[in-house]
Amino acid sequence: MNEADAARRDGAVTGFAPVVGMGARVLVLGSMPGVASLRQVQYYAHPRNAFWPLAARIFGFDPGLDYDARLRALQANGVALWDVLQACERPGSLDADIRGDTLVPNDFGAFLACHPSIVRLCFNGAKAAAMFRRHVLPTLAAPKLALFELPSTSPAHAAASFEQKLAAWEPALRLPSA
Repeated sequence: MNEADAARRDGAVTGFAPVVGMGARVLVLGSMPGVASLRQVQYYAHPRNAFWPLAARIFGFDPGLDYDARLRALQANGVALWDVLQACERPGSLDADIRGDTLVPNDFGAFLACHPSIVRLCFNGAKAAAMFRRHVLPTLAAPKLALFELPSTSPAHAAASFEQKLAAWEPALRLPSA
């Protein structure tokens, strides 16, 4: 077992670098990658997570494309991916199991300064939105960003159907041309 596997078993998890292209206008934020995503080192890797099918339907690409092609499709549509947290302790994948005393938010001040074209943050679920509002927003100097709290694409969030999620996600991800 390597060091990363041992840390994950103990509940310590570290997120991924952002996926962002030049001119990105929308930033989709989860809380922290789940176990399946961490294992595959891919955003939204759980086979039942609705993120990629939603994005594919909204932007007209094949959800079965390989991961790099899906990322390019998002970037071509001005969408970036990241998470609110850089690190935390969480056994398993559920946001509800994140230990509040272990949260380490990502550096959004520096990120947004490097990507001034981002005008909209789309939170993948209530927990990501709540953590951002509590741990990040107070640290930002007068951000001029539209914030959208969207239904989680996680398979654990079965309260909303795919069509209901699509109805919420589509207008949030689509922006008029700059």
